[in-house]
Amino acid sequence: MRALATGSILVGLVVLALKTAAWWVTGSVGLMSDAAETVVNVTASVITLLAVRFADRPADENHPYGHVKAEFFAAIIEGVMIVVAAAVIAMQAYESYRHPLPLGDLRVGLSMNAVSTALNFGWATLLLRKGRKFHSASLQADGHHLMADVVTSVAVFCGVGLVFATGQEWLDPASALVAAAIVLHSGVKVIGRSVGGLMDAAPSPEIVERIRAIVSAQAEGAIEAHDLRTRHAGRLVFLEFHLVVPAAMTVEDAHVICDRIEAALKAELHGMMITIHVEPEGKAKHQGVIVL
Repeated sequence: MRALATGSILVGLVVLALKTAAWWVTGSVGLMSDAAETVVNVTASVITLLAVRFADRPADENHPYGHVKAEFFAAIIEGVMIVVAAAVIAMQAYESYRHPLPLGDLRVGLSMNAVSTALNFGWATLLLRKGRKFHSASLQADGHHLMADVVTSVAVFCGVGLVFATGQEWLDPASALVAAAIVLHSGVKVIGRSVGGLMDAAPSPEIVERIRAIVSAQAEGAIEAHDLRTRHAGRLVFLEFHLVVPAAMTVEDAHVICDRIEAALKAELHGMMITIHVEPEGKAKHQGVIVL
């Protein structure tokens, strides 16, 4: 994942150079807003790299569950930066509307914008796919941010393209305002997802249902499983539940069942941290549980 985070910085620098050049040759506030958003992208990518490196550190005495939640802090910082960028873009758009300036070579600027947008789209798609695979909050936040930047770039391209086609220069700051709204929405979503992780939110319903199905399928010999609880922290999913076994079952036999369940869960769902509490059959609840 460090390679992906490093790649984000390199791609961001290339995209920033293209967008800055597009702004310089046109003087368009819409293209300026797109370049400003990419400055945030590059800074956020650096934060993501640092967060991934810190999150990779092994558990220690002070952090027995590891450092994976560092990614959520990085994602929140990135979300706040996105919101600030949206405010700056909106203010620049307003100033440009009040005091418009003549635009330069829009044809060249739009061409540069199109190339940078294609680069961003390809890299954002890769980050989102890898972020979901590795359950990385910071990679997914970076991917969502870049995808929002793609949408922003498309909106700006359309707005400046209309200026080029119609000569109506007020469409330039209008496109920048649309960009600011898109960026703001992206920032709020990134912050919301990260706060959920810091608050020990459960993983998606699909993952929880799959966990229940695996436990039910692999717990042959037990009576039931109940009080199943899950939470996700970065790349890890924590699971704990109570496994009720027959009173006459030996500790060794109960341990075999637990090992079988854990092996099946970890084989299909990577990054699982599992705690199973074995209980005698007198603790069975027979409702709201996985009956085996």
